[in-house]
Amino acid sequence: MTAGSRGDVAPYTGLGHALARGGHEVTLVTHGCFERLVTGSGVGFHPLPVDPRAELESARGRGLHRSATGVGKLMRVSALARALVGRMTDDLVTAARRSDVLLLSSSLAPLGRTIAEGLRLPGIGVYLQPVAPTGEFAPPVLGGGSWGAVGNRVAGHGVNLVMDRIFASTLPSVRARLRLPRTGGAGALPVLHGFSPLVVPRPRDWSPGLDVTGYWWPYDLDARLPAEVERFLDAGEPPVFVGLGSATVPDPRGLSARIVRALRRAGLRGVIQRGWGGLAADGEDMLTVGEVPHSVLFPRMAAVVHHAGAGTTAAGLRAGVPAVPVPVQFDEGFWAERLVALGVAPRRVPLRGLTEDVLAPALDRAVRDPGHRERARALGVRIREEDGTAPVLTAVERLAG
Repeated sequence: MTAGSRGDVAPYTGLGHALARGGHEVTLVTHGCFERLVTGSGVGFHPLPVDPRAELESARGRGLHRSATGVGKLMRVSALARALVGRMTDDLVTAARRSDVLLLSSSLAPLGRTIAEGLRLPGIGVYLQPVAPTGEFAPPVLGGGSWGAVGNRVAGHGVNLVMDRIFASTLPSVRARLRLPRTGGAGALPVLHGFSPLVVPRPRDWSPGLDVTGYWWPYDLDARLPAEVERFLDAGEPPVFVGLGSATVPDPRGLSARIVRALRRAGLRGVIQRGWGGLAADGEDMLTVGEVPHSVLFPRMAAVVHHAGAGTTAAGLRAGVPAVPVPVQFDEGFWAERLVALGVAPRRVPLRGLTEDVLAPALDRAVRDPGHRERARALGVRIREEDGTAPVLTAVERLAG
């Protein structure tokens, strides 16, 4: 069970495929607009009624652009989520009744944990971000950084309280429906985290039951590049990918123009992904694309410029190419910092500070500095050797008995 944008869904298609190959019957429960992501994977699908893109493009969703990053934006998003979560409850309960084990993303864990308790089902958290409080870094959802060991832990507990508020108005009715006491709970879930310990080592102060497995890659075994992309790649030097994924931006035309000027100033061709923000570029040295599997596109790039979402960050690392992260909101600043610390990105370029004068030299360093290129290549080799799905399969089989 998961909710959110494409990046909150795609990794579970590959995890589900691995579980299905292991002999389990798997259903992905998420927004109906993502059903095609499981095509051919052997994973079933149960749709949730909320369309996340439509919500972001609504007047309420566009209001998020008026918030700075950090606590202010987190509060706005939590208010938006509170208004939506109740619409998904019926389908979550229905899907759970047909299940033996629940695998819960962090975005639905409080509600999923209550459903598991009411139906007497075992559950496992399968998280894409490190959300448990730790003294080693500040909560990723606040954009990275560190406020010292004590400050980091306090902030982590504070963020979790904010996230719990999203479900506060829904849980009493769910508990009543499942004939549970009004208060109480099933306690903490064991949690497996789908990112590489090479990127985020398991914090030393985490409790037992919180483990890091390695990445879960989206299912795309039959992925191919469109013919127009192949022609563009064959027509010159490897280009730079630019995409902001599911992030929406207030001025896509102006942002696109700044990106194109920076690419040309650095003497680079570009593959610009429209994404939910509506980026676009014209000219023989630029190609605008829709959704193209990162697993087959990124290895052909000279570098990748992206919003540093967890999934896109992982795809760039897997491909072994340098990056220029352009964090927009939430945990993207955290992943951007990781890329810089790993030496595979020259710097982070926050969206609010993206100008030609800032982006062009960052692109030049990412593409032409042999250190960034070699570190990215070597890290990519090690990450591709990991199997993040095996610990999940072991945990499921232990619970399924």
